[in-house]
Amino acid sequence: MRPLHALVFAALLPLAAVAQDSPVETPVFGPVSAADVVFDEQKFVKRPVVVFADSPNDPSFIRQMDLLARAYPDLEERDVLLVTDTHPEADSEWRHKLRPRGFSLVIMDKDLRPVIRKPNPWTVREITAAIDKLPLRRQEVLERNPAGR
Repeated sequence: MRPLHALVFAALLPLAAVAQDSPVETPVFGPVSAADVVFDEQKFVKRPVVVFADSPNDPSFIRQMDLLARAYPDLEERDVLLVTDTHPEADSEWRHKLRPRGFSLVIMDKDLRPVIRKPNPWTVREITAAIDKLPLRRQEVLERNPAGR
């Protein structure tokens, strides 16, 4: 090994050790309470999928959350922000803008326009199929894989 290479290697070795010691925290995908998310800050950042219920014990809400939990990676791949609101008395900004009645599943595009509203739980397969048909999602897929035209 040349002396210059050894010197560069020795200089960079402590940096590699520091990088290994400080783990990078990646955010874990999962549901977020509507009270913790500002509606307008999500515009063109994430694609909200909002699950409303009048109570966290609502059977439809429990079923929907179970269906969603089975495929978090599929939702994360589509830039989904999973928002839940089970407290109608709190009158969150999400409730005020989307006006649900009882259980409601609302799929929104990145421009914060509600695209689909469902009064019953949907499987992740149905949700991802609906998202994949959205114009902004199609554009994202083409940008990631331009040869797929």
